[in-house]
Amino acid sequence: MTPPSMTFRPAEPTRDDGLAFARYLDQAAEGFFRFLLGRRVEEILVTGFVEPGHDLSYENVVFANRNGETVGMVSSYTAERHHAASDRPLREAAGRWNVRFALVSTLCAPIFRIIDSVEAGDYYVQSVAVDPEARGGGVGTALMDLAEERGRAAGSRRLALDVAATNEGARRLYERRGMAEISRWPKRIRIEKLTFIRMAKPLESPAH
Repeated sequence: MTPPSMTFRPAEPTRDDGLAFARYLDQAAEGFFRFLLGRRVEEILVTGFVEPGHDLSYENVVFANRNGETVGMVSSYTAERHHAASDRPLREAAGRWNVRFALVSTLCAPIFRIIDSVEAGDYYVQSVAVDPEARGGGVGTALMDLAEERGRAAGSRRLALDVAATNEGARRLYERRGMAEISRWPKRIRIEKLTFIRMAKPLESPAH
């Protein structure tokens, strides 16, 4: 249930929204994008954010506002939209830093393959993040509720996301929402710090 003082708004292709997105995205990814893109991470993500047609586009983002202030974000999309997306906008945004982008992308290719394994019919939650001072107030729950609603409205059969095996708090939250582990990566080598868990739950159609 959405708290009375909270509202949602779709992201717009503006620099301010792009900066908020970059901050939340890197927070949710525990610094991965800063590692991937370096010190220009915000500039690169903002440049890509305002372009349509890819996973990090404003098109997939909704912000949560409370008392007029942005306090959280969810980025999500259908599997079909993901499979039709391109990484061109982000590569072009990286510009002459493409060498670093290409190198880290190669080193982290297994992680990207996890995301690319989103199955047809799934609605994938790429990231959900809440300001530290707003946690515990129902913002994260409301954002996940919204993602489920959007998945049902899109006709998706299942909600899916990936979570680090070490993030026990997030896993417990998702389990309370009825999500269950369906796979792990890597399958053969179990190093907890490098292990990701795909969790999912069925989505009923809006008519049910």
